[in-house]
Amino acid sequence: MIPDAWCRGEIAVLGLGCSGTAAAKFLAKSGCRVYASDRDDSAAVRTAAKLLGSFGVRCDVGSHDLERIMRSTLVVTSPGIPPHATPLQAATDAGITILAELDLASLFLHEVPKVVVSGTNGKSTTTALVAHVLNESGLVAVAAGNIGNPLIDVAAGASRPDWLVVEASSYQLHYSPHLTANVGVLTNVSPDHMDWHGSVEAYYADKRKLFENASATSVWVLNGDDSIVLELANGVAGVRRMWSLHRAADAWYDRANDRLMVNGRTVLARSRFPLLGDHNVSNALAAAIAAIAAGADSGAVSRGLESFRSLRHRLEPIREVAHVLWINDSKATNISSTMVAVQAMTRPFVLIMGGRGKGEGYSKIAQLLKPRCHNIVAYGEESDKIAAELGVAVPAHKEASFEAAVDRARSLAVEGDVVLLSPACASFDQFSNFEERGDVFREMVEAL
Repeated sequence: MIPDAWCRGEIAVLGLGCSGTAAAKFLAKSGCRVYASDRDDSAAVRTAAKLLGSFGVRCDVGSHDLERIMRSTLVVTSPGIPPHATPLQAATDAGITILAELDLASLFLHEVPKVVVSGTNGKSTTTALVAHVLNESGLVAVAAGNIGNPLIDVAAGASRPDWLVVEASSYQLHYSPHLTANVGVLTNVSPDHMDWHGSVEAYYADKRKLFENASATSVWVLNGDDSIVLELANGVAGVRRMWSLHRAADAWYDRANDRLMVNGRTVLARSRFPLLGDHNVSNALAAAIAAIAAGADSGAVSRGLESFRSLRHRLEPIREVAHVLWINDSKATNISSTMVAVQAMTRPFVLIMGGRGKGEGYSKIAQLLKPRCHNIVAYGEESDKIAAELGVAVPAHKEASFEAAVDRARSLAVEGDVVLLSPACASFDQFSNFEERGDVFREMVEAL
């Protein structure tokens, strides 16, 4: 039920992307008066506004009505809007409660147990792996949240799954005081999104909100190789389960015998797990512990890990053309993600980087490039900086457009190579999101 206090006035929904549109639609269909707004005036936003208008939602496109927001009974915000943005600051100054769509949904799904996955990198793959293994075990599990399926759409559905597997970004956790994890997973933590959070400390504080509603029955699945993860979880109530790539733990990678171990038993030979890179072994170990905590058995874990396939835009092999393998890692929007991708390469490769920078430096990846990367192609707004910082280690070529960068990479690749798109930057200089960037890359490769 919608709280009476919210229904006495108008609820403001900020942002008409996927989650904002879903939240506004849910509230309107629940009988609430809803105002929705977005500062952008794109075709996608106008399409969303038209859809919501059919449900009686008043929408502003290209601006926010601050006075209206300050009179609202509740503000539901989309993940991309930072706390210092004018409409959220206005709501804060007016004392209006602000919730993420994820948190709003969790209020209506309180009876469904949840695996909540957060971290700087690996969230989506781990979330999808957990859901896949649970479904393999015979349970009904739905992956939702930051992975692309708004949690509020699950709340709007007529049926309830046995488990929800929720990917929660730091943006969403910031405004999710009610979200409660029965099983919580923290994949890894490193500095990211400084433009949104304002500082490393604020970013870490929002990641720690994963543990906010911890109890003695909570199960916390933690990366035993990440000191920041362990520090953030220090003193939190509940049961701690850890995984490691380097030493025996609740789940660990026995590198000497090339096998994934859980609770002292082999669950899968590494050669039978289809995803590239040690980082995906780490994701698999985390998912195995979380799925077992949610009721899966070791047989389901083995079957689920072996049958899982890469998510789109995450070290996704597209095709091999003239004995050159093309890999789409468009989701790598920070230098940490690109470092992981580079370390996963076992063949010589050409690396495509670029887009809109996040204020990070690139020199720390230089030593990782030398063994196998023989050329870098840098494109877009960040091309000068990438070429200047990495050109001392590997020949670096600059292109203005993404399409020209892909063409240049093709000319540089030789038989046996990989062409790896792992940009280390946001996509917003030339694309609306990383998905569009990855889709254009796929289209170009399919056309070769």
